[in-house]
Amino acid sequence: MSQPREAIALLYDGGPEAPRITAKGEGELAEQIVQLALEYEVPIYENADLASMLTRMELGDQIPEALYRTIAEIIAFAWHLKGKVPEGFVWPDGDEME
Repeated sequence: MSQPREAIALLYDGGPEAPRITAKGEGELAEQIVQLALEYEVPIYENADLASMLTRMELGDQIPEALYRTIAEIIAFAWHLKGKVPEGFVWPDGDEME
């Protein structure tokens, strides 16, 4: 028997605090979270192992330090897909983004 689908929504505003869990669920609730993300053109990243770790956390919790790099890479990629960069970001060639 396969595991029910799990979904987690994270909120990160680019500030100094770690991303927070804003929604989580499995099965039908997970499907609703994914559908909302699609409707609002929120990038979706699928990783069952990461989802399993994050669903053990409570709503409003910040992601743990052990996951900072993994989550940062996912958020950076999502921002890149949307043409966004953090305020004050400087490309390696020295060009600053606005």
